[in-house]
Amino acid sequence: MATTILIIFLIVYLGMILGGLPYLKLDRTGVALLGAIALVSINALSLEEAVAAVDLPTMTLLFSFMVVSAQMRLGGFYDWITRKLGGLALGPAALLAVLVVVAAALSAVFSNDIVCLAMAPVLVDACRQRKLAPVPFLLALACAANIGSAATLIGNPQNMLIGQTLRLPFYGYFLDAIVPVSLGLLASWALIVWQTGGRWSDAGATLAAEAAETVVPFDAWQTGKGLAIAGALLVAFLVAPWPREHMALIGAGVLLMSRQLRSRNMLGLVDWELLVLFMSLFVVNHALQSTGLTGQAISWLASLGVRLDQPGALFGATFLLSNLVSNVPAVMLLIPVVHGPIGGVMLALVSTLAGNLLIVGSIANIIVVDAAARRGIVIDWKRHARVGVPVTLATLAISGAWLALRF
Repeated sequence: MATTILIIFLIVYLGMILGGLPYLKLDRTGVALLGAIALVSINALSLEEAVAAVDLPTMTLLFSFMVVSAQMRLGGFYDWITRKLGGLALGPAALLAVLVVVAAALSAVFSNDIVCLAMAPVLVDACRQRKLAPVPFLLALACAANIGSAATLIGNPQNMLIGQTLRLPFYGYFLDAIVPVSLGLLASWALIVWQTGGRWSDAGATLAAEAAETVVPFDAWQTGKGLAIAGALLVAFLVAPWPREHMALIGAGVLLMSRQLRSRNMLGLVDWELLVLFMSLFVVNHALQSTGLTGQAISWLASLGVRLDQPGALFGATFLLSNLVSNVPAVMLLIPVVHGPIGGVMLALVSTLAGNLLIVGSIANIIVVDAAARRGIVIDWKRHARVGVPVTLATLAISGAWLALRF
């Protein structure tokens, strides 16, 4: 049975690497779900054991903040703030700096993927209206969203998992992360400005009517509700003794009770595929751990001098796995060997910052590239790597130096 479980595990993680399986119309979520179904079908896990393997607090926290983000999207907040940003009377470099700060701050609270999904199309239109080349701003949006999301334990799915599993203090993590995140944002802005070399204009840019997407009208009341709940949750996370997932779920419930926004529309913006991916990977990883093979593999690596519970080895393994299988699966693989605050902070920072390296390293990157393609703007892997590789190396170097000093 252990051999069969290992084979299923390897197939699932091959799907994570490839983004699917050859000859099948399966994406990463489909592959993970199929693997979980296979494990239950062969009685590697009972249905009860599979359900118990899912970390319900993490799933609850993730779902709750998806609802909060849905409130902000339906209230037109992201469209409004992007249009306001595009209308600022600033030079291109200064405008890029404001974009970096705004995208990072929003991503730290409302999730980097949601921020990029909502802001990227409006940002393209704003750049074209000002005759600015959109690509530097789109790449800055993706990089800033990824970096900014590392600042808190709610900025992205992997940080939520790490915070819930390792019981990291919300404020304590923020204090450890804010310095490398801030310096990383500054470095990313400087690198993009330097690479652009003053070539900001795109005189031939026009806003094609057929390309423009429907702008969500700004609703001050709905936006205010969302911001009030998000602010209340942040304060509660800092001072209240109750479990974070309970407070977040209450906040989501309050937002669902609306006289204007249909719950169907709000729940329609929840990323159910990501939730299914999480649940399926919990099952697949638990099945492998139950065989004892992961413990044997860790012991074997330790005998070779690679101890994953040590900072250097954990740093390198997190970087490699995050770019090989994506950051969420990588975190699920590594979290059993992480101990103490330094391990949790390092795992969160490195797994998130590594996502800037290549387009496939982060869903936020893919969202931005797809939004650009829909408007006839090509950002291929080479163009992204010109920014992504130096930004990743710079931010990881900053984080490594900070962690060495901090701990």
